[in-house]
Amino acid sequence: MIDPRFLAVLRKVHARLASTDVNWAVTGSLGFALQGMPVEPHDIYIQSDEKGAYEIERLFSEYVSHPVALSSTEAMRSHFGALAIDGLEVEIMGDIQKRSDDGAWQEPTDLNRHKRMVDVEGMRVPVLSLEYEREAYLKMGRVEKAERLREWLEDRSP
Repeated sequence: MIDPRFLAVLRKVHARLASTDVNWAVTGSLGFALQGMPVEPHDIYIQSDEKGAYEIERLFSEYVSHPVALSSTEAMRSHFGALAIDGLEVEIMGDIQKRSDDGAWQEPTDLNRHKRMVDVEGMRVPVLSLEYEREAYLKMGRVEKAERLREWLEDRSP
C-alpha cells in the first residue's frame, strides 16, 4: 500500500499536469509502487523533457524549493529542480542524458517510447515501464536496484 501522503501529492501533480501538453511520467520508487511492485516510496520523481521541466516549475511556482537548471554529474545530466509539496520532495528532471563509455552524452530519453499509463484512485498516471527503469539503473551502475526490478519482473512473467 502506498502512503496516502504520496497519493495526495500525486493527486495535486496530476490535477495540474493532466490537462496540459507537458510530456511527463512518474519514475523511481513511486513509479514502481504504482505498477504494483512492493516498495515504499520516499520521494517523488517526475521525468519530462527540457521544455516540460521548466513548465512544471512554472505551474508549481509556489512550491519551488530548487529552481530548474541544467545540472550534471560524471554519469548523467538533466534540467533538474525540486518542489516541496505538503512536506514531500518532488524532483523534476528534464531531458535526462547518460554519458557513454566514450565520454559523449547520449540522446535524451524518449519518454513516449517507455511510458505507460496506470490507473490509481481515479487518475490515469503516466509512469516509465519497469523494463526501462531496470535498464536505466544498470546504466547508472545501480546494480542492486536493477536486480530487484529484474527479479520482480521475472516473478510476474507468465
